[in-house]
Amino acid sequence: MTTESLPVLAILGGTGDLGTGLARRWAQAGYQVIIGSRTQEKADAAVSDLKEVMAERGVAEISVSAMENLAATEAADIVAITVPFSHQASTLELVKPALQGKILIDVTVPLVPPKVARVQLPEGGSAGQIAQELLGEEVAVVSAFQNVAAAHLQEGSNLDCDVLVCGNKKAARQEVITLIEAAGMRGFHAGMINNAAAAEALTSVLIVINKQYNCHAGIRITGLDDD
Repeated sequence: MTTESLPVLAILGGTGDLGTGLARRWAQAGYQVIIGSRTQEKADAAVSDLKEVMAERGVAEISVSAMENLAATEAADIVAITVPFSHQASTLELVKPALQGKILIDVTVPLVPPKVARVQLPEGGSAGQIAQELLGEEVAVVSAFQNVAAAHLQEGSNLDCDVLVCGNKKAARQEVITLIEAAGMRGFHAGMINNAAAAEALTSVLIVINKQYNCHAGIRITGLDDD
């Protein structure tokens, strides 16, 4: 597939380690990536830092730009959201009109500080379900990446980590699995958006494991034919 035929990707709230980690991996795979933020200045700074890091690692030619969240959504074909749960609804309300007819990759985890190591799912069932309900059926919400450590995304090699992909439209899930593979991981169809609750809950379990064993744990699906 040529670069010209690849979808343009936007990452809302993409200035943190998780957002810039995804941006780095997708840009290296040849995608045009837009880092979105509530302010242009913050997005500009994230892009500048990312390009500097990539240049230090010998990767000079990447297509990463900066925009405010709404403009980023309007310019993209597929949009990811990597904001804290407390900002999920307000961010989606802002960009809702621009998301119609598009895929939204929801990376939100409904952690409730300070007890982030306890599973505390919201009344709406999961962040993914909340996003789908808020945006309506014209937006294909796909839940993914909740169990991938941002620290690993910042690394250069492929990840020994799998990604559960939940959403109501199989074709949309498959498009996200393509992006997961482009980022160096394996993605798996994990059912309808209701099942996002399982992946979101696992994040708190992984936080406990990380603290107990001083690591950045992920998940791995076993029992598959490697071919």
